[in-house]
Amino acid sequence: MTEQGYFTEESSADVVISRNDQAKDKRLAEVMEVITRHLHAAVKEIEPTQDEWMQAILFLTETGHKSDDWRQEFILLSDVLGVSMLVDAINNRKPTGASESTVLGPFHVADAPEKPMGAKICLDGKGEPMLVKGRILDTDGNPIAGAKIDVWQTNDDGFYDVQQKGIQPDFNLRGVFRTGADGSYHFWGAKPRFYPIPDDGPVGKLLGALGRHPYRPAHVHYIIEAEGFETLVTHIFDPDDDYIHTDAVFGVKQSLMAKFRHITAADRISTEGQAGAFYEVIHDFVLAPVI
Repeated sequence: MTEQGYFTEESSADVVISRNDQAKDKRLAEVMEVITRHLHAAVKEIEPTQDEWMQAILFLTETGHKSDDWRQEFILLSDVLGVSMLVDAINNRKPTGASESTVLGPFHVADAPEKPMGAKICLDGKGEPMLVKGRILDTDGNPIAGAKIDVWQTNDDGFYDVQQKGIQPDFNLRGVFRTGADGSYHFWGAKPRFYPIPDDGPVGKLLGALGRHPYRPAHVHYIIEAEGFETLVTHIFDPDDDYIHTDAVFGVKQSLMAKFRHITAADRISTEGQAGAFYEVIHDFVLAPVI
């Protein structure tokens, strides 16, 4: 590309892009061209004042200052703008019938203990008992044996164990299970509740200024892996949650809503060995084959 000459309001994007023509990484040059064109178009449409532009710069600066090894405020910004979910959707296009993905979230722990099928993952005893069960299937409806199911959730106070070191037991409400020949799984957790994303930083202030709340609806996280199949990172959601239609990070998908049934029948309570009422969630997952 030949340099486009001097910078003017009309030629701004072309001039900047032409300066990048010698980039060794062609993918970087391609990405920067798209970003530059859209950014310049947005600035021309908005026509910000100098003060407004400085406010934007200071917001990004504050976002960077809030980020560290534990807290990534730029990921949070990506989340609340829907960009994280868009990137997830682009990178996880599924064949017909396969379960949909959603965002991983910041609280996954890689070394959660493997447990026998049917084990309890609630170690702090808080909340209402919840039996979660279902099957892991392929797109033809066949069970997948040996699938690894990694699950985690908040406790009844709306916190993950890693957020409350010394308060919750380590690996509370986390576990890894493997399906048998019939592809089925089941475990005991606790009914999750909604919780806020971190809102004490610049992203939280932005949400407040936009009239948006910081809450995520109640959900249980899954990572499901099986040989010959694409790994599925997903959640199941409580469709009756107050925030199910306004998830702060746009992670809810209709196909991931699972009925949280309140079981009060004495015979079921006795059969499951419970002291009282419990919740039951039944949800199957369908894995896409590796192509």
